[in-house]
Amino acid sequence: MSMKNSIEIKINKEIREYTEVMFFGLSLRQLFFSACACGISVLLYFALRPYFGIETLSWLCILGAAPFAAMGFITYNGMTAERFALVWIHAQILMPRQLIFKSENLYYKAWEQTTTTQKKEESGQDA
Repeated sequence: MSMKNSIEIKINKEIREYTEVMFFGLSLRQLFFSACACGISVLLYFALRPYFGIETLSWLCILGAAPFAAMGFITYNGMTAERFALVWIHAQILMPRQLIFKSENLYYKAWEQTTTTQKKEESGQDA
C-alpha cells in the first residue's frame, strides 16, 4: 500500500529575510518602535494640549510618531533605518569627498602620440 503524504513547509527564498514574530504579529524591533511611536504621541499630546486645538494636536501627534513607526518597518537596500542613518552620516558628513570630473579625449591622445612618433622618425631620418 503506497500512501503519498505531501507535507509542505514554507521556507523563505532568502534566509536573511526571516523575522521572528513576537507579539501581535510583529517582530521585537517593530514592537519596540511601535511602542516608541505611541509613547511619543502621548507625550506630544499632553505637552502641547494647552497650546493647540484637538485637530491640530492630533496632526502633530501623527507627525511626531510617524518617524518612529517608520523606523520599525522600513528597510532600504537591506539596511534598517538606523543602520542607513549611520551609513549616510558616515558618507556625507564624516568622510565627504568631492568627485571631480576630468574629460579625456582618447582620440586626441592617440593622434598626438602617433604624430610625435612620426615627427621623431622624420627627424631621425633627416640627420
